Amino acid sequence: MRTQTYCWQLFTQAIYNVFFHPLSKVPGPLLARMSGIPSWYHALKGDRHIWLWKNFEKYGERIRVDPRTVVFCDPAAYRDIYNVKANVQRSGFYTAWRRNELDAHTLNTIDVAEHAYKRKLLNVSFTEKSTRAASEFIFRHIDRWNELLVGDSDDWSEPIDFTESVSNLVFDISGDLCFGQSFETKEPGENPLKDMPHAIKDYMLFYYPVCRSPLLDLVLWLKPRGLDTLFVKISPPAVTYFNEFVYSSVSKRIKLQEELREKPESQQRQDMFHFLCEAKNPDNGKPAHDERTLRAEASLLVIAGSDTSATSFSGIMFYLSLPSQAHRLAKVVNEVRSTFKSPDDIVYGHQLSSCVYLRACVDEAMRLCPSGPSELPRQVRAGGITIKGDFYPEGTIVGTSGFTNGRNEKVYSNCLEYRPERWIVDESAGVTQESVDLAKSNFHPFGGGPGQCVGKNLAVLELLAAVGRTLWRYDMRRAPGSTVGGGSPERGWGQSNAEEYQLIDAYIALHHGPMLQFKKRQV
Repeated sequence: MRTQTYCWQLFTQAIYNVFFHPLSKVPGPLLARMSGIPSWYHALKGDRHIWLWKNFEKYGERIRVDPRTVVFCDPAAYRDIYNVKANVQRSGFYTAWRRNELDAHTLNTIDVAEHAYKRKLLNVSFTEKSTRAASEFIFRHIDRWNELLVGDSDDWSEPIDFTESVSNLVFDISGDLCFGQSFETKEPGENPLKDMPHAIKDYMLFYYPVCRSPLLDLVLWLKPRGLDTLFVKISPPAVTYFNEFVYSSVSKRIKLQEELREKPESQQRQDMFHFLCEAKNPDNGKPAHDERTLRAEASLLVIAGSDTSATSFSGIMFYLSLPSQAHRLAKVVNEVRSTFKSPDDIVYGHQLSSCVYLRACVDEAMRLCPSGPSELPRQVRAGGITIKGDFYPEGTIVGTSGFTNGRNEKVYSNCLEYRPERWIVDESAGVTQESVDLAKSNFHPFGGGPGQCVGKNLAVLELLAAVGRTLWRYDMRRAPGSTVGGGSPERGWGQSNAEEYQLIDAYIALHHGPMLQFKKRQV
């Protein structure tokens, strides 16, 4: 009898969701309008971004992806949702990422006032001074990584899985900036920390389906009532390994910072953790972070700093190494080598900013390979919100997907083509100021509004320097016959194009390849 009652309740709820819910007029797949299971299923598979894209192709610029979630693919909708004054807050999706009540950092804080306060404190640590100081750590790692690409050989290197190689590079950079030491995962030889980039991926793959769960409200209610403890017990070993790694690394860095405070500023280690530790609350002059918030923010920064850069860098090299893109590779190589006399000159400043084609290559890759493929969910607050002229009531979850935004044919003609020229005004080539402005209005690789990535300038510098110094020093080619990283016909709709870099949606983007070879340039 109870089973029959429960089934009847599910049935009536499904009927209500489809025909009587306030969002019933928003188009979308029938099963998704009934329940959150389809959305969760595709999150579990890692192809939720493809599922969204397919549904936008079918239903138009807005789709209902679960009973109370509407996702948009439109520049105006993005502005309505993510602007500073929008009547929204982060949804419970973000709270679900917390390991426990103490694990509260800028990203997973949903209260608007509390988030604004945390963001204000974090902004103090990301200034032009800190960016310039951090750049020296970045350049040192890039140069060493470049050395390891080819060694002493004057011939083509052995093929390398670029994702694996660059993941080690950016993890070493993040470790140096966040924890005060390089973990040397890019170096040859045995090193147990070489598994750490994989541990970060396992961490995301474990929590992401939980955060997209159709039972998310129940999950959030249960977390402080024992579910957090259960998650600790059932977490994959890699997740436990990552959490223990962050805790011990922060402990060591705090101890080091206490020792360095006794020395003159010129002798202190001015990495990002230094600026976090020394940041003062602008309201009262007290330290901006205590030990608990330092641990939480450091965990966030090492994940955001590692996989975001790795995705963008891998995407750039995937597209530039395609045989069909040889003319564009030659163009950016010529710009870099003619602008700088040596790779050491590729630093923060006017010369690097003048490399407009290099920046266009980076932006075009970030358009096609966003570090966060699916939507960044926002929950509508009391009073509702109007998006593109339509009203959405309190409690509705809204957002836009970076992956589908970048494939909006109304904004980007031939949207699947890697074409950096679309970002540079050239009337003779048909690229007008209006088309560039439209492209930029829809381009948000670092988010927008109060949720914009605080490390944006540092991330852009890291990408420009890494691509620039690598292409200045070396010739590059795709390993003969390799198709790693691209699509294939058997993968089906949205993943069949061999010249399109394939992503796995785990909130951050996961990926493989390309297989590349490098050779010292002939001077």
